[in-house]
Amino acid sequence: MIIAILGSITSIAVVCWLLFTLAIYALPTLGGVATGMWAYQTGAGLPGSILVGFVGAGLMFGLAQFLILVARPIWLKLLVSLAFVAPAVVAGFHATHGIVKHLMPSETWQAVFSVIGAVAVGITAFVRVTSMAPPGPTRQTPASI
Repeated sequence: MIIAILGSITSIAVVCWLLFTLAIYALPTLGGVATGMWAYQTGAGLPGSILVGFVGAGLMFGLAQFLILVARPIWLKLLVSLAFVAPAVVAGFHATHGIVKHLMPSETWQAVFSVIGAVAVGITAFVRVTSMAPPGPTRQTPASI
């Protein structure tokens, strides 16, 4: 019985770690799945649709990194960051809800903890997205050489 409890705690910890680590990839995954499904429905076949899905996800992730790096207006950077954070928040809500519905009977408290989990995943995704792009070149002054 103790092994089952420790195994449950370990599995919940691993799922939470995966959720926080992979939260920023929710939007590219969604885009990849959507483009893969579109390719499959247009007759690309299974291998072709998988390839199109991977290319679509990679392009979405690369375009977002490019926009965060190159865009000058801060509102555009914020808009790109929020596009990544919104699916992560939804995924965090549902993942947290999937865990807490087995732990507490009250639907009100399930919703409360699910919202707390969604906010935590959203903040983590925002921090990770904004730190994805490398910092700009540092300016060296003659005094720092």
